[in-house]
Order: sequence, then structure tokens, then C-alpha cells
Amino acid sequence: MSIQFGYDKKEVIQALRYHFLSRPEIKILLVLVNVFAILSAVMFSLKKIQPISFLAFSLLWFLLMLVIWRLLPGSIYRRSATFKDHFIMHFEDDAVVLETERGAKGWPWNAFSHFVESHYFFHLYFDARSFFLVPKEAFKDITELQQVREMFRSRIAKK
Repeated sequence: MSIQFGYDKKEVIQALRYHFLSRPEIKILLVLVNVFAILSAVMFSLKKIQPISFLAFSLLWFLLMLVIWRLLPGSIYRRSATFKDHFIMHFEDDAVVLETERGAKGWPWNAFSHFVESHYFFHLYFDARSFFLVPKEAFKDITELQQVREMFRSRIAKK
């Protein structure tokens, strides 16, 4: 099976957000910052801390969300030439082959550590931090999408 695709900026940004928010270290950081922000709000309402402490935790929460939601995905999108290319991807029995106008590169199925399915993409992970996005809209119909989903399930572990 072969597909052709390019990337839509809004969809890629959303996929990058999904990736960052699924990282365990980001989840822990978000939980800790939220707990401290809520705790500071309670302490402020009970007049146990000064307004500057409440403001500091609120500002920390706001900055963290700004970085994760806007700055990090945007900077990765701008720096990566990958998202501006047009691709042809072949799903074969023993490998996945990716072609651009500059050449082709293939990976055996065991090169992928796992895959994740999000709203617009399949995220094919090589390791915890490097992955390739395969747009779902590149498939002709739901049948082809189901076939590739089954191919991923049988050849790559799902996390």
C-alpha cells in the first residue's frame, strides 16, 4: 500500500502538542505546578500567604502552558524542513519506505518502538523522543485506514 501526503500546519502543531502532553515528565510537571497553584490560591484565600506568592504560582502556571501549548510546538514546526516536504510512503511486508524528491529511506518494522494514534495522525516512534507523523487524511478511505491500523498493530507495539 502506498500513500502520498504533505502536512497541514494546524494539524502538525496539534500533533506536537499531543506528543508533549503525553510525555511523563511533562505530565508530572503539570500536576506539580497545578497543585502548587491551587495550594497557593487556598492559602491566599485563608490569608496565610501574601498576594505575591499567589501571583508567582499563577504566573508559573501561565508560562508553563504558554511554552508547552504555543512556543515549543511552533518552534519545532518552524525549524523542521520535514513539514514542508511532500512524501510518498510505502507500507510493505518487511519495511516502511519513505520517498521525497531528494531520495528514499526505508526502515524495517522493528525499527519502530511503538505507535500512537491521535486525531489527525499516526505517530510512528523510533524511540521516546523521535517519531514520524503519518496523516490519516492521506488514506483513500476508511478501509485503507483500517488496513494500515491493523498493519501497525501486528508489526509495532502500541503504547
